Amino acid sequence: MDSEALRKFSALHPKPAGLSLQYGTAGFRSKAEQLDHVVFRMGLLALLRSKAVTATIGIMVTASHNPEEDNGVKLVDPLGEMLHPSWEEYATQLANAEEQELQKVITEICQKAAVNLHKDASVFIGRDTRPSSKKLSQSVIDGIQVLGGQYHDYGLVTTPQLHYMVCCQNTQGQYGKATLEGYYEKLSKAFMELIKQSHCSGECQRHLKIDCANGIGALKLSEMKPYFPQEVLIHIYNDGTKEKLNHLCGADFVKVHQKPPGGLDMKPNERCCSFDGDADRIVYYYKDTAGHFHLIDGDKIATLISIFLKELLAKVKQNFKMAVVQTAYANGNSTRYLQETLKVPVHCVKTGVKHLHHKAQEFDVGVYFEANGHGTVLFSKAAETKIRQLVKEEKDSEKREAAKMLENMMDLINQTVGDAISDMLVIEAILALKGLTVQQWDALYADLPNRLLKVQVADRRVIDTTDAERRALTPPGLQEKIDALVKKYKLSRAFVRPSGTEDVVRIYAEADTQENADALAHEVSLAVFHLAGGKGEPPQP
Repeated sequence: MDSEALRKFSALHPKPAGLSLQYGTAGFRSKAEQLDHVVFRMGLLALLRSKAVTATIGIMVTASHNPEEDNGVKLVDPLGEMLHPSWEEYATQLANAEEQELQKVITEICQKAAVNLHKDASVFIGRDTRPSSKKLSQSVIDGIQVLGGQYHDYGLVTTPQLHYMVCCQNTQGQYGKATLEGYYEKLSKAFMELIKQSHCSGECQRHLKIDCANGIGALKLSEMKPYFPQEVLIHIYNDGTKEKLNHLCGADFVKVHQKPPGGLDMKPNERCCSFDGDADRIVYYYKDTAGHFHLIDGDKIATLISIFLKELLAKVKQNFKMAVVQTAYANGNSTRYLQETLKVPVHCVKTGVKHLHHKAQEFDVGVYFEANGHGTVLFSKAAETKIRQLVKEEKDSEKREAAKMLENMMDLINQTVGDAISDMLVIEAILALKGLTVQQWDALYADLPNRLLKVQVADRRVIDTTDAERRALTPPGLQEKIDALVKKYKLSRAFVRPSGTEDVVRIYAEADTQENADALAHEVSLAVFHLAGGKGEPPQP
């Protein structure tokens, strides 16, 4: 390692005094002007990680659904998955090291993680459309060049596209070609193969209005348009030419505020969807003839996909294990419908994509979605091999056709991470094949009314949870109090969990009516305020 070069470059990306940041599920996020030293150092770390695992590592400059003035950076592991938890700690150490300690921290990481600095290394870089992203990705390149590594800068891409490229590269092209064209071709081919089998003649056009959050999704969807069949008519709104990224639009806005985004004109019963700022989340929605807004969130997306996959799996008659993975935020009625009506096993894990992804890997077919619209489907190696074999060798035509559809679903789904473009095509294909309208999909089950609240506390660490965050272990007496409150209402449940990023406690409650869900959430927030060291005034109803 060239200490002189490290010192010189590090001085060009100085760390602001007293700033301390934490690498979380979404990597680092902060105001863009605070991140220059962080992204430079993540360039260094990506290279060390690449040397440690002898594979290409990805680095994405984005802050997803955060406001435009924020930015962030996250690393992508060899198969397109999130950075290994032990390296999240190294990332935090490196980002917060003082200038003069930088070399020492790098040496320590190399020792702990058995990094051989003489090995080759390569990094793929991507960025979103924020005004600050280009300069920050240049700082990443500085970090890579100090340690003398190879890199490929993909420029403007969605987060899932970068995950896809990294996986393609490290599977020597087995997962696909590590180019944008390769991504567009693989997805569009699988999509066309699927909708060919929908019972619908040439004039059956499928209109879809898409709110792209004024982000990268608009650019990439426009590039992909020529690859779509004529029957699919996508109309792009909030394309970033007029308004600010994520401002009053995008999947997060629609989900949190339960209302349509600005900049999109909705007519009754039109199918609409929203991507988030880096296009890794999607939610659908429509307005009925009475003008009421209906949100179709990640839970209902997981349900639609599960219905379709379960039917196909039944037809191929293999003993595949299928399950749906949710978090405690999943609507209680979605869990009931999956378990009782569909008879699909449901597993609940802690909040955070990495926990869902990890659990879904335990099954032949693992469907996971967070209620916010981030999710995908994972197929085990054994299931994938068997399905592709049935397509080639199965004599029974019904079995073979079902296997063919499963094969196209596997190719259409981005198995590395939630991907709004891929998920949108999966949903559109299923609705076409099953002849479902958006209203029929919505009517599978009715969501239980719910309410999300947050309470500011002096220290979020006073709350410790268990049972996938559904029960509080500390402070003493809090869980007993919640249990007593829940008993007062029908079809009710409530849980509290500390935020991963700020000193607040998040509260979720659901019940048979909106009035009861609101009342329960308020009563639980008061209990948290009094028992867990609330700050300021007690919560008002």
